[in-house]
Amino acid sequence: MNNTSCFSPAHILLPAENIPLEKWGCIACDQFTSDREYWKKAAQTASGSPSTLNLILPEVYLEDGDAAARVETIHKTMDEYAQNVLTRAVDGFVYVERTEQSGRVRQGLVGKIDLEAYSYIKGSRPAIRPSEKTVESRIPPRMAVRRGAALETPHVMMLADDPDCTLIEPIGARKNELRKVYEGELMLGGGHVAGWAVEDPALLAQIDKALNGLGSQEAFDAKYPEAKGARPLTLAVGDGNHSLASAKACWEELKKTLTPEQQKNHPARWCLAEVCNVHSPAIEIEPIHRVLFNVDCGAVLLALITWSDANMAGICFGNAKQQSFTLAGPHVSNVLSFEDPVAPLTVGTIDEFIEYFLARHKEARVDYVHDEPAVRALTRQGGVAFLLPPFEKRDLFKGVVLGGVLPRKTFSMGHAEEKRYYIECRKIKE
Repeated sequence: MNNTSCFSPAHILLPAENIPLEKWGCIACDQFTSDREYWKKAAQTASGSPSTLNLILPEVYLEDGDAAARVETIHKTMDEYAQNVLTRAVDGFVYVERTEQSGRVRQGLVGKIDLEAYSYIKGSRPAIRPSEKTVESRIPPRMAVRRGAALETPHVMMLADDPDCTLIEPIGARKNELRKVYEGELMLGGGHVAGWAVEDPALLAQIDKALNGLGSQEAFDAKYPEAKGARPLTLAVGDGNHSLASAKACWEELKKTLTPEQQKNHPARWCLAEVCNVHSPAIEIEPIHRVLFNVDCGAVLLALITWSDANMAGICFGNAKQQSFTLAGPHVSNVLSFEDPVAPLTVGTIDEFIEYFLARHKEARVDYVHDEPAVRALTRQGGVAFLLPPFEKRDLFKGVVLGGVLPRKTFSMGHAEEKRYYIECRKIKE
C-alpha cells in the first residue's frame, strides 16, 4: 500500500457501540457562529454522554475570553476519551453514507490526508489545494486546540473531480460485504448517517489506483487543457478549509523539532478527512451570502455607489449587467448589478467593497451566512445583506486550477445541518 499517497488508509478510532450517535456526533465548530441558542441546545442534547462536542471549541464562544480554559478542558477530555471511550478501530477507510434533508445520499471515504501534499500558501501547486482563500487570522484559535492535543476529529470534506466515478462509488456498490461500524440519526436535525469499515487489501489497492489515476498528468491535461503541463491537482478542499490549514500550520511547527526519520512517520503529519465526488448529485454547492451588522441600509447603498464610482465598477439597478446580486435591508430589497466588475466572480467584487466599507466604519461587522431564509431573518433584525447568485459546481475545480483559489467563503456545500459532523477520531500524539 502506498503510504506516500496524498490520501491513505488510517487507524481510525470510534466510540464504544453503546454510545448513541445522536449524542456523539456534533456539527462543525464554524457553524451557527451568530446563534448561541443552537450551541446551548447541542450541549443539552449531548449531556450525560461522551460527545465530540467536548472535543471542539465552537467559534461562537471565541470572543468570551475563556478560550484558554476551554482548550485545557478539551485536551483533558481527549486523554480520557482515548483511554475509555474510543474502544473500536478501523484500519483502512470508513465508507460513509449521509442522507441529506432532500433525501439524497452523499457518499464519502474517510481516510488521512498527507499534510506534506497540501499547502495554502498563495501560488503553490501541491496535489491537495484549498478551493478558497485561507484567512490566516482564523487559524490560531484552531491551532490552540490542535497543539498538544492527543486526538483529532475532522469536519474536513475534500472533493475529487471524478466524473467517471472511479474512487468512491465502486466501494459503495460493495457495502453489503463490509462491516457496518455505525448508523443512526445526528443531533438537532442533522439527518441520517451510516459508516462501513473498508479494510480488505484488494479494496485498499483499488482506492489507491483510482486516486493515482485522478492525480495523473494525463488526466489533468485532458480535463484542463488551458492549464496543460501544470502540476496536477488531485483533491480540493470543499469544506473545513481552516481546519486543514490549522493542521498544516501545527505540523510545520512540530516538524522543526523532529529528526528527518521522525518526520516520515509522526502521526501529526496526517489529518483525517472525508473525500467526496464533486459530480455526485448529492453534493450541492451554494453561494455564501454576506451580512453586515451595526449599519444603516441607506448608508451602505450610498457607500456602495461612491465605491463603485471610484473603482469604475458601474453599479446600476436591475440584473441586466454582468454581476448581479440582491442588497436587502430591514425594509427594502433591491437587485443591483456591476457593469464593469473589479473581480472575476460577483463575490470577489462585493468583498472588495465590504473591505473598503469596514475600514471606514469601525462599528460594522460582517458575517457569512449561506442559507437564504437565515439571511432574510437577520435582515429583519437590522442586518444588511448581500445575497449572491447561484454557484456553478463545474467552476470550482476550474477556478482553483486557473485562478489559484476562489475568494474566501465563496460557496458552501449544503445547509449547515448537512455539513460533515465529527464522528471518527485519530491519535495525533506519539
